[in-house]
Amino acid sequence: MSKHFDAIIIGAGQAGPSLAGRLTGAGKTVALIERKLFGGTCVNTGCMPTKAMVASAYAIHTARRGAEYGMTTGTISVDFARVMARKEKVRLDARSGVESWLKSMKNCTVIEGHARFESPTDVRVGDELISGDQIFINTGGRAAIPDFPGVDEVSYLTNTSMMDLADLPDHLVIIGGSYIGLEFAQMFRRFGSEVTVIEKGPRLIGREDPEVSDAIRDILEREGINIRLNAECIRFAKHKDGVAAGVNCTSGAPEVIGSHVLLATGRRPNTDDLGLDKAGVKTDARGNIEVDDFLRSSVPHIFAMGDCNGRGAFTHTSYNDFEIVAANLLDNDPRQVTERIQTYALYIDPPLGRAGMTESEARKSGRKLLIGTRPMTRVGRAVEKGETQGFMKVIVDADTKEILGASILGTGGDEAIQSILDVMYAKKPYTLITRAMHIHPTVSELIPTVFGDLSPAP
Repeated sequence: MSKHFDAIIIGAGQAGPSLAGRLTGAGKTVALIERKLFGGTCVNTGCMPTKAMVASAYAIHTARRGAEYGMTTGTISVDFARVMARKEKVRLDARSGVESWLKSMKNCTVIEGHARFESPTDVRVGDELISGDQIFINTGGRAAIPDFPGVDEVSYLTNTSMMDLADLPDHLVIIGGSYIGLEFAQMFRRFGSEVTVIEKGPRLIGREDPEVSDAIRDILEREGINIRLNAECIRFAKHKDGVAAGVNCTSGAPEVIGSHVLLATGRRPNTDDLGLDKAGVKTDARGNIEVDDFLRSSVPHIFAMGDCNGRGAFTHTSYNDFEIVAANLLDNDPRQVTERIQTYALYIDPPLGRAGMTESEARKSGRKLLIGTRPMTRVGRAVEKGETQGFMKVIVDADTKEILGASILGTGGDEAIQSILDVMYAKKPYTLITRAMHIHPTVSELIPTVFGDLSPAP
């Protein structure tokens, strides 16, 4: 006989635990199933541990620049074991916090194991069969392993196994010049590794505007990171010094020899072993669960939240999925996924904060555009901190005065972008910002100046 619950939540990532809290608070019985690590990608292999490592790398880099700030310093050495121990404490504290919260939650039954559907209402976990009126899938994603020649013949790392490194790589070769790969590239260069980034495309982070990509490449190359672009024939072979990565770029050596290889070429959803076919839940060609704007799957009482639905690939989109589901089911508030504005950050140093459209996306919309830019060399706070790399860029609809998008590549860019994002959500014209008084000295105080200096896009 199966035990029945008002709701079953599969996965304890960013959306699942918070939804369990709302549902149990509303008097519903909930079963939450987690097969491995409480907290999901963000807590265990993503945001929290990697940003702890980014913080260590930043402190080390700043110490090496001590003379610029008036400090007398000796040779800076890196204790990689202590870097990793600090990271580990951050993630274990966060993981145990989520697990303790769930296991102490009234009306919430935590089941540890692998969930598989047996019908649209029945889920098996080991020998236990349970049923639910509503089922919420929050199983996240994992690194996609590309089918490069030789990849199965060599040892490689993913963003997950990078968290368990015991020794600092002598030469870290990173396949993929996008967000995950570039964060690891800079931090490990600062830890002392030689680093080479191999990217198939003609530039780094190809979804960004070219000047953003070019500026980021310049930042990384100034720190001694090797960038290899146009790598159309990536392949691998064992080598006495580690791994040989074939590149075949338009220039440079035809292969790179690294002690370690990190594959950072994308993510795939954790949906292939849930028995979704037995529940009648449809997925797309990439394995993402197809959902409507209210995050309902093809089976109306089954919802999908977070990375497994293909509607966002960030912790904040997963948490927002929870907010949308809870608002519709519990608050009589008809929120939809299509209401949210794309926003994210790249956590190199300096960080990139992004909101809304890129310039290329805005141009494709056919609107008349106004664009404003300002280099960080003309931002007083950046000058005072000695961190003047990067620039600000804003894009406005010339007719409606609506803010279409913004990029802030520079110190504090990941925080400063929020003030622009809030005005975009308020659906107010950019002139609202130009009339605002911001605190001096901050990075944000120059945002009204950028909007006050717009020019028609050529």
